[in-house]
Amino acid sequence: MIDSFATGNADVAYLGIDIGGTKTIALLLTPDGRVAARVQAPTPARHGPATVLDTAAELAGRLLGGGRVAGVGVGAAGTLDPATGTVRYATDSLPGWAGTRIADELSARLGRRVHVDNDVNAAALAEAWTGAGSGREHLLLLAVGTGLGGALIRRGSLERGAQGAGGEVAHLPVPGAEQLRCGCGRRGHLEAVASGSGIAAAYALAAGEQVSGREVAARAAAGEAAAQRVLDHAGETLGAALAGLVALLDPEAVVLAGGAAPAVLSAATRAYQAELLPAWSHVPLLPSALGDNAVAIGAARMAMEDR
Repeated sequence: MIDSFATGNADVAYLGIDIGGTKTIALLLTPDGRVAARVQAPTPARHGPATVLDTAAELAGRLLGGGRVAGVGVGAAGTLDPATGTVRYATDSLPGWAGTRIADELSARLGRRVHVDNDVNAAALAEAWTGAGSGREHLLLLAVGTGLGGALIRRGSLERGAQGAGGEVAHLPVPGAEQLRCGCGRRGHLEAVASGSGIAAAYALAAGEQVSGREVAARAAAGEAAAQRVLDHAGETLGAALAGLVALLDPEAVVLAGGAAPAVLSAATRAYQAELLPAWSHVPLLPSALGDNAVAIGAARMAMEDR
């Protein structure tokens, strides 16, 4: 969908791009947080980083032709150096992605300066600004998609940590996952249980059939007991881990985002509430309010803040 917007000074917009493992989204955002235009395409991950960036640039090009675009931001999978826009580390959801100079490569393609950060950091910025965490200065966000990501907002700003990976929770060891392979290549991590890929792997073990995490959720919704057990286990593991993280990080709220989040939200909420210590019993676990647009909105917000 592409909505038109005026070209006057009052209608300046910011371009946000979300480069994910399965899809790439570009949108135009007005300064008050309204999505003025949006396009998306599958991410050609198997064809390598250059093709992935070509796709992002092609989508951006569709939106750069009208109105005044004051800045461009990108939220991308992987651990990134926000100062250079280069990928430091990535799992196998985007093969060859580590070492990709996203900011430089997209700047060359678009002829504009490009601000880049991790996709989950961008989603957290968006949810803290106009989404489920609006009005809260301390927020923990978990993104449950193909993989598992995390981000932390402190005093209204991202807590990036020493290497740009502050708030990441995917590689926390969890009981019962010792034989399960994480996207990082090691075993026993939270992502190996509570992610789309982890759900798919658990279902393959339980039912002897390899399907996507999305299909597992669909089968559970249709009443299949095996699929529901897999989702319940993923949600319960995630919820218990989140309760522990709340005690460690002391946020005002936790937001659960990502395409797989709705499938595990109910079980995660039950386990979360059961495990929370009394001092944090008031800290809610909230579903994302911005859905698929969160990363791109946050990316546009980054460009807005960096002007």
